[in-house]
Amino acid sequence: MPTLTEPKLIAGNANLPLAEKIGKRISMHRGAHVGLVDARVERFNDGEIFVEVYENVRGEDMFIIQSTSNPANDNLMELLIISDALRRSSAARITAVIPYFGYARQDRRTKARTPISAKLVANMMVGAGIERILTMDLHATQIQGFFDIPVDNLYAAPIFSLDIQHNFKGRMKELMVVSPDVGGVARARELAKRIDAPLSIVDKRREKPGEVAEMTVIGDVKGKTCLIVDDLCDTAGTLCKAADLLMQHGAKEVHSYITHGVLSGPAVERVTNSVMKSLVITDSIEPTKATQKAKNIRIVPTAPMFAQAILNTWNGTSVSSLFQHDTLAPIYEGLYSS
Repeated sequence: MPTLTEPKLIAGNANLPLAEKIGKRISMHRGAHVGLVDARVERFNDGEIFVEVYENVRGEDMFIIQSTSNPANDNLMELLIISDALRRSSAARITAVIPYFGYARQDRRTKARTPISAKLVANMMVGAGIERILTMDLHATQIQGFFDIPVDNLYAAPIFSLDIQHNFKGRMKELMVVSPDVGGVARARELAKRIDAPLSIVDKRREKPGEVAEMTVIGDVKGKTCLIVDDLCDTAGTLCKAADLLMQHGAKEVHSYITHGVLSGPAVERVTNSVMKSLVITDSIEPTKATQKAKNIRIVPTAPMFAQAILNTWNGTSVSSLFQHDTLAPIYEGLYSS
């Protein structure tokens, strides 16, 4: 149990705007200021990371807010070193709030002599003193089993459901949820159930990572407004090809709902020039200026959900309650009010 009246937040450099928004949101709930703990996370000239915490954290319930996005290795090391600094400063409990969990795509051995990097990262986090993980839309849900500590995996589907019901009001009957590959069917089906829409699949076959050899559509998308649902978008090559294919099969419009907008390399340019009417992402990864300026990319906030999840963790109440529409809708009241 926390020794003081408020949770304590600390952040690395990965996504400071999101961390500050979470602090503001918690402050609204608590009726008291909950800011980020005063600390410095800097680098020596040779790139080594140095952390110094200026406030007393002894006996505190600490929450480190840090996505392990690009640059993944630097942000991961910041997270580990912050945790070590807190542990050596006698923090009571350390929870890592990781909106985007990097290395999650390396969750199994697909070929001989390859690593399971997600398991290695899990071991490093536990070794650094982290006692609980709070993340969102893990690329592979089995990664929760890589940890011997509690892992709460939030879902963007409830937020996307609110957004869809708000932005497609009066058009819900023409929607078709599309999974961009067979592996993402469970994720797409979850959203389809929430908005009571049918499900289609784009079956893709890869010859090598990042290259798609063949794509086919399973299901009738003719005359439908298609919503492609996935957990992350990296270079956007597959996403844009899937959108083209759906339009070729008679889709009326194509929109995409992607949790983590990695958007590396030519991704923003590809999305801007694609047939997609819109790409909706969350702010789990700090959006670049190019992403923010893109005419057909829209960003939905995750701070309300993470703030409530942190408070529920701190209070010892249910985090899974945030998966329900009735619980989440009031948290986003004002943003999606009619």
